[in-house]
Amino acid sequence: MPDTVAADVRRGLTATPRELSPKLLYDARGSELFDRITTLPEYYPTRCERSILNRYATHICLGMRELVELGSGTASKTRALLYAMAAAGELERYVPFDVDESVVARCANELTELYPGLLVHGVVGDFERDLVQIPAGKRRIVALLGGTIGNLHPPERAAFLARLRGLLRAEDRLVLGTDLVKGRAELLAAYDDGLGVTAEFNRNVLRVLNRSLGANFDPDAFEHVARYDVENSWIEMCLRARSPQRVSIPDAELELELAAGDELRTEISTKFTRERIETELADAGLELIELFTDEDARFALSVAAPR
Repeated sequence: MPDTVAADVRRGLTATPRELSPKLLYDARGSELFDRITTLPEYYPTRCERSILNRYATHICLGMRELVELGSGTASKTRALLYAMAAAGELERYVPFDVDESVVARCANELTELYPGLLVHGVVGDFERDLVQIPAGKRRIVALLGGTIGNLHPPERAAFLARLRGLLRAEDRLVLGTDLVKGRAELLAAYDDGLGVTAEFNRNVLRVLNRSLGANFDPDAFEHVARYDVENSWIEMCLRARSPQRVSIPDAELELELAAGDELRTEISTKFTRERIETELADAGLELIELFTDEDARFALSVAAPR
């Protein structure tokens, strides 16, 4: 794991509140667990976003030749876009970008079998740092789906959207998935399912640190916590220590003292209104062209262009 990740872990765990990047959740096992989460009845975002994509993909992809997907996973979210572009005879290249090398390789293998002749240029990296690795292209859709944009804090989100704007030519489009503001009970259920899959997914970050940075966390000594912060309009996931603990993270040069009840925040997931989406895009130099929602207006897919 790069030194920058060790530095990020050290910085996050010495901050107030203590925090870990949600990107650390997504090793091979974490990606598998998240795929399971997307099939759970409580987890509505994937179903809602897929319904939007299935309905509007042909319209969104009209005239586009390439698809760049940030946080691609196995491309399960963008199959509708790829199918629409292929059906129109326009699909030339797909660029999956993910922190997990195993899912980028799997995605490339699956799609080249599904679409003979398709060029796939996989990129392994952190999309907050490594956008420069994306190859130049033309008539591109750059997609960030699944509500991933909501995992960034507002200042990070503003800086990231501005960098995305710098990638886009006049004919390119940004397709952005955002979860919408709704009732507390529905939101909490989506991040704390009855089967405990989300809890296991959350604790997986500690296994990643143990393996990658030589830490000695006991994942079973932490409980999964999900809460809704009304003021910030976000869900936050945390790991709460069940007992006093001393944790060593050698590769991050960190010794961590935790009291019973101390928490490590592992993810925020911001919920948006149309007005907030439009304002944040405009602040980054992007114009909201279209916004689509599912039938119950629980999730939104926006299409933006450079201003």
